[in-house]
Order: sequence, then structure tokens, then C-alpha cells
Amino acid sequence: MAKELTSRESDYAKWYNDLVIKADLAENSGVRGCMVIKPYGYSIWEKIQAELDRKFKETGHVNAYFPLFIPKSYLSKEAAHVEGFAKECAVVTHYRLKNSPDKKGVVVDEEAKLEEELIVRPTSETIIWDTYRNWIQSYRDLPLLINQWANVVRWEMRTRLFLRTAEFLWQEGHTAHATREEAMAEAEQMLNVYADFVENFMAIPVIKGVKSPNERFAGAEETYCIEAMMQDGKALQAGTSHFLGQNFAKAFDVKFANREGREEYVWATSWGVSTRLIGALIMTHSDDNGLVLPPKLAPIQVVIVPIYRGKEDFENVDLVARGIFENLKKAGITVKYDDRDTHKPGWKFNEYELKGVPIRIAIGPKDVENNQVEIARRDTLQKITVSQIGLTDFIKNLLDEIQQNIYEKARKFRDSMITKADTWDEFVQILETKGGFISAHWDGTSETEEKIKELTKATIRCIPLDAQPEEGKCILTGKPSSKRVLFARAY
Repeated sequence: MAKELTSRESDYAKWYNDLVIKADLAENSGVRGCMVIKPYGYSIWEKIQAELDRKFKETGHVNAYFPLFIPKSYLSKEAAHVEGFAKECAVVTHYRLKNSPDKKGVVVDEEAKLEEELIVRPTSETIIWDTYRNWIQSYRDLPLLINQWANVVRWEMRTRLFLRTAEFLWQEGHTAHATREEAMAEAEQMLNVYADFVENFMAIPVIKGVKSPNERFAGAEETYCIEAMMQDGKALQAGTSHFLGQNFAKAFDVKFANREGREEYVWATSWGVSTRLIGALIMTHSDDNGLVLPPKLAPIQVVIVPIYRGKEDFENVDLVARGIFENLKKAGITVKYDDRDTHKPGWKFNEYELKGVPIRIAIGPKDVENNQVEIARRDTLQKITVSQIGLTDFIKNLLDEIQQNIYEKARKFRDSMITKADTWDEFVQILETKGGFISAHWDGTSETEEKIKELTKATIRCIPLDAQPEEGKCILTGKPSSKRVLFARAY
């Protein structure tokens, strides 16, 4: 199997696109800006979904589903929210088609105009808070902890598979609470859930922080985020959790009677991650040979490839290989036995390397005689010969080792890409020659933040939660600053 991948060094963007397509993750669709997620790519999303869903339910959340369409008037009720999403909204104006006069197709029936246009959801705060008004009357109805798995549409002109598409898949949590403190605790809890998942399941190290006012979610009072570093020195926002205050409760008149019988507006949060995580996964770990997948996320953790020449060879190898397959399967390992006779072993080796399968087991006639197998690790490309005795335990331990190794490699790279800058010249030089996160002082004003973005295309990715107080001067204005923030160019 010829991979024909562009190298990361020669053209990182093309390498990424080549890999998504050649590894059978996704492809562009007939609808401009939208993608088809292929079975192998979707199986990664299913693993992400399953683990996150388990974590959400562990923290008391339940799933529901809300309409795809939102009346236009709903978006007008929260000013900051509509301003944030107005330019990305897809609008439904008519409800019927008719045959064209020339009988060569269909056209919109101009007499079937909707009384009120519908917005294809860019996010669901408005439709959900309109619904919550009917669900919440008393403190006994709180907290309300709801999550939705859905698709959303944000009209994008420049798209890239998984990273930025007009339609994408995600989950969005929307919770209601009796007090400000409870809602803040919820927003922080979900940030920690995301960070734990991305680090321990996806093996991607992240920095937890809060967004600057300019970068906050539209309608939020505080946005918490986890930021990751890609191999090309650009940052990627891997998840967000928003404290919405009472903004949406007031916009949609969602009140509750407290324990003393007084009416109050509820306090709200929302939080979400999307299929963009698959893009983060690819760009954090993969190499010029193809995908590198952490075992906890890999659709296939182990593949077994038999090597043989004739029928007798195959029968002997097949018997042993199937025994190994069954033992691994019983141990809860996701294993595939590729006994296809339509492809040679070398072709299969290339295919599974491209697809990032963490462990490949090859077994031939001599291996059967010597009671051994050859094991190839995807993360290091190392090959070793191992006894068949105790093989299942060896594989289980090796999967754990690979998971940890992939994380440590990414963490060391991320740490090497955090650089301090104390002057504007240093800031610009680091941005142009190295990239990555730049830890620098900022005077706290939106005007300065916008000017830096205009001059360099770098944004404040986050104000780290663990940022230490440090007196300094803003890199652009020289005004006083009490702590450093992280800047970067980003996806």
C-alpha cells in the first residue's frame, strides 16, 4: 500500500489533509464546507462519545434532545449571543418546493414563505432556555443537568476536515442552578472532566485557563477552556465550559421559587466539545508514516497478520493466530485478525501503520515452530520478538506503556513550545521563528488585545488557572500587568 503522504516539514496543511483522506477518516462531501465522516473516523468519534458520556453520567448529567431549528426571534433575546453568531447562521425561509416552469428540476415555491424564519442551530442555548422556562418553577427542580449529542451548523467559508466545517458533531451541556456558586462550581467541574479526558484518554496535554473578555463565548460571563499545542506550533482550543450567569434566564424569563418562596432567576452554564478533537488528535501525535493513535482511542488496538506461502503453512499459522486472537478478545482488547488472501503482508503492514494501529502482531511458520511472534509498535516503529507464553499480559502492559509514551512525548513537545517574552521585539521574533505558546504580560484591555491580533494574528489563548502573580509591563503598551497570559496563533 503506497502511502504517498506529504511530509509535515514540506507542507503541514497538505500533510494533514492527505492523512485524513488516506487513513479513511473523512472526505469532503457534495455539500460545500461539509464532510462525510467515514466508518474508521466515526469509530474514533464513537470512542470519544462513549467515554465522555460515561463521565457526564458519573457526574449526574442526563441526555436529552432539542430541535434542530430555532425561531429567529429567540436569537434576538440575548444581545451578545446573537451578535456572536449572526454571521454564521444558516436560515430557513421557505417550507416547500415545486417543479420549475421548464420541468427540468425544482424551485422554491415563493408562496410557501415561513411566517418566521428558522435558524439551523449554531448552538442551542436559546431553544433550550425557552424550554427550561416550562421545566423550572421551584428550587426542587434544580439543579437541572442536561446534555445533548447533536450536530450544529456554523456557516464557514474556509473549511478544513474536522477542524472547521459548516456542519459538525458535538455535545453541548446546559445546566441550571439555584446559586451563582453552584453554577461556577459546575463550569469548573466540567472543565476538569474535559481536561481529564483529553489528557488521560486522548494523551493530549492541555493547559487549563479562562478566556479573555474578547475571546469569551457570546453571552457568557466567564469562559473556561483547555488549550492544546499542535506539532506546527499552533494552538487548538480543545474544549470550553461557560459560566453564563443569569443572562439567558433573564432573556427567557426562567425563574424559580427559592426555599423562602421568593422568585429568583436561575444561574446557568453551558459546555461542549466537538469532532474538532479528532483534528487535535491527528495533529498532536501523528507522523510522516500516518496516524499515531493512543490505545484507549484506537478503533483497533491490535492487529494480527499471518505470514505464509502455501496452504499447509496457512493452516498451521491460522490455528495459532486464531488462538491468540481469542485470548486477546477475552481480555477486553480490541483486536482484528486480518487473514485476507487478497493483499500481501507488506501491504497490510503499511495499511495498519497508516491507520495508527498501536500494536501489530506478525506470525509465520518459523514463529509457530519457535512458539513466538513478532510485535511492531506504532509509536516507536520498534519491532521485537516475544514468546507466545504470557502474550496476552504482555500486550496489555504494552498498550499501557504506549499510551503513556505517546502522552509524554506530546507533553515534552508542548513544554518546549512555551516561551517567555518580555518585549514586543521578542514576542514577534518568537512568533515568527518558533511559534507555540508565548507567555507574556498584557495590560488587560480589549484594545491592546485587538491590536496584537491585528498586528500578528496571535490571540490570547487563555489566562492559565495556575498563573502566578508577577508584576510586569505589557509587551505592546508598557502599561502595568499583574500576571502573564498565553498568546499563540491558533486553529
